[in-house]
Amino acid sequence: MSAPQLAPHSTHTPWRRAVALAIGAAAAVALVLIAFVWPTITSSVKDVPIAVAGTSAQVATVEKALDQAASGAFDVTAVSSRSQAVDRIRTRDVYGAIVLGDKPEVLTASANGLAVSQILNQIAGQLQTQANAQAAAATQQAIAAGQAPAGTVPPTITVGVTDVVPLASTDARGLGLTAASFPLVLGGLLGGILISLLVAGVWRRLAAVTTYAVVGGLGIVAIMQGWFGVLQGSYWVNALAVGLAMFATASFIVGMNALIGRAGIAVGSVVTMLVGNPLSSAAQPLQFTVAPWGAVGQWFVPGASSTLVRDLSYFPQADTTFPWLVLAGWSLFGVLAMLLGHFRNQVVVEAAVEEDEEPLAEAESARVAQPV
Repeated sequence: MSAPQLAPHSTHTPWRRAVALAIGAAAAVALVLIAFVWPTITSSVKDVPIAVAGTSAQVATVEKALDQAASGAFDVTAVSSRSQAVDRIRTRDVYGAIVLGDKPEVLTASANGLAVSQILNQIAGQLQTQANAQAAAATQQAIAAGQAPAGTVPPTITVGVTDVVPLASTDARGLGLTAASFPLVLGGLLGGILISLLVAGVWRRLAAVTTYAVVGGLGIVAIMQGWFGVLQGSYWVNALAVGLAMFATASFIVGMNALIGRAGIAVGSVVTMLVGNPLSSAAQPLQFTVAPWGAVGQWFVPGASSTLVRDLSYFPQADTTFPWLVLAGWSLFGVLAMLLGHFRNQVVVEAAVEEDEEPLAEAESARVAQPV
């Protein structure tokens, strides 16, 4: 009698699981697409801060004209002089200015991004057209009233455009500064994931994250500033900013991994890549993003680091307290998460060991108590 044949063990994935994985992967791709494309296609010129230098009547007239041409596009701040307008631009309180008077002028700051500069250049052209039309009309009225001889030529009014904070000649279109934001995000993610998977021990992980951030900050700024000329200003301050950004992202991922396991790596990556990065406003002013998401993006590492690096390079007079605090806050959260996860795991392991030891101790006591 022959032995019964055993059915071969099936290694095929169940149909339901295969279909569910395919649907999940497609949904993930759609989510990534929405995260990266939505901020771009929904962007519009909204509440762009500019200054207008002139009398109160002149400022009111210009503000009304701007609102009629593009309602809600500009947030106008009145200043009394050109020098005040320049100061507001250099501290990044406004992105440009219109100077009225005998010599009208438009002040731009291409370091804020070429999109705003292009808008202000268009305004300069419109102001020049309107000013010349008004001058021609005034001249015709004077001729008709006999106050000017026939054939009087109206004066030609030119509205000058001055770039108060220009981009560096090595990055004249600002493409390098914009493109550098994504590798910084990716670098922080990569370091956090690798350290989470390959380094064991809370203090070793903390040392690895710190070393990674220091070496990465020094190396990246050496390339971006010393080689490509994208960054400006102090090398050491820029390196500190880039290193802190990398530390914040990497420590956050490692900390989430310590708290909730491998799922923490996914959570940290999603928060950084699919939430923080699309809302970072690295490629355009935060006012262009649908409110309030542009401002919300500045509370995440990609947004804070992009703003900080731009300010340090081109707007040294700007107040950078907020982005420094954001990066420090995420870094502190990551370190605390690492420590909490470590000590929680220690308590769990010690409790498990005690539970395993109790039956052994009871068995030993019973054995000793037995009569010989």
